[in-house]
Amino acid sequence: MKRIVGVVFLIFIQSFLNAQEDQKASKLSFNGDFRFRIEQDWDSKKSDGTYREDRTRLRYRLRFGFTYDYQDWVSFGARIRTGDPKKQQDPQLTLGSGNKEFGGLQVALEKAYAEFYHNWLTAWIGKNTYPFEKQNELFWSDNVFPEGVAIKTKFNFDNSVLQSLSINAGHFINATNGTSFSEDSYFQGLQAVGSFLNNKVVFYPSIYYFNKMPDIPDGNETYLIDYSILNLGTKFQILDKPKIITGIDYYTNLNNLNENNFIPQNFRDQKNGIVASASLGKLNDKGDWKVLVTYAYLEKYAAVDFFAQNDWVRWDYSSQGSPDGRLTNFKGFEFMAGYMLGKKMNLKLRFFAVKQLIPTEIAKETGNRVRLDFNIAL
Repeated sequence: MKRIVGVVFLIFIQSFLNAQEDQKASKLSFNGDFRFRIEQDWDSKKSDGTYREDRTRLRYRLRFGFTYDYQDWVSFGARIRTGDPKKQQDPQLTLGSGNKEFGGLQVALEKAYAEFYHNWLTAWIGKNTYPFEKQNELFWSDNVFPEGVAIKTKFNFDNSVLQSLSINAGHFINATNGTSFSEDSYFQGLQAVGSFLNNKVVFYPSIYYFNKMPDIPDGNETYLIDYSILNLGTKFQILDKPKIITGIDYYTNLNNLNENNFIPQNFRDQKNGIVASASLGKLNDKGDWKVLVTYAYLEKYAAVDFFAQNDWVRWDYSSQGSPDGRLTNFKGFEFMAGYMLGKKMNLKLRFFAVKQLIPTEIAKETGNRVRLDFNIAL
């Protein structure tokens, strides 16, 4: 598998070099980015009351992909990335970790899809970007690319109240059982997105159903859980110059967790979450700047923790045989400050402070983290 991915990567690079002179007139286009990260973690208490060692890491990520416009109604594409293929939330690699002594890089296929277009309808099949409206990664990480079928319809209106209405839907398979679709571990979503008041207000009610999700990812589960999560999300653009945006997401799991006897009693009512944010500025052109403050309160079953972000704190399932993060059952905040060094080049400084809501053992886990990212893209 590693050899196949390596060959695909070389083909991408060779195609990229051969196509540069004629790229504007070609149906083939390329995308890619590089990130270098400096990260410090401290004051990270474990569930047994002891503290993790403070940690400093230097990390990086490289992604490279292509899209090909086969006809005016269909295109296809793919993208590869660095990172452990088993860690869908985290494509970053740590300098000096894993492949030591300057060995080869871990590379995985991140996207592979075909996309279709017809007037007000778009759809894709394969493995691609999360197709639902969101304004942060607290419910679904930007690094997690679902596999399945997605459909979007969009209607535009010529009035001062409602400018557009979109309906997004999809069916995505987490793990197939090899029998009927109903026995798969899968995720379905249905969402309406309305843009109001000259696109200053966006409202996106959504319902997500997760069938037979494992309590521990990567094949180490002890039981399965169903989720039915209602998300009411909205964002407001208060000013254009300077750009000020506020947003809020409310999550509630409609399933009765008392019917699952495997779930500990003290977690059966932990089904709600709220995320609120406010930002000033923008990151579009050279010289732009932006600051963002986000508050999160997510109970254990308000989201599927191994599909959500793993940025805020260093909690994971490593003690249960999985490298994935477990980022629910916490409250905390993030502060971000960013500056555009060029059209597609920026610096982002992020600070996180987190505390667990309900301890899994004798103590509530905690964590503080600061990151400085340098990002550059094609």
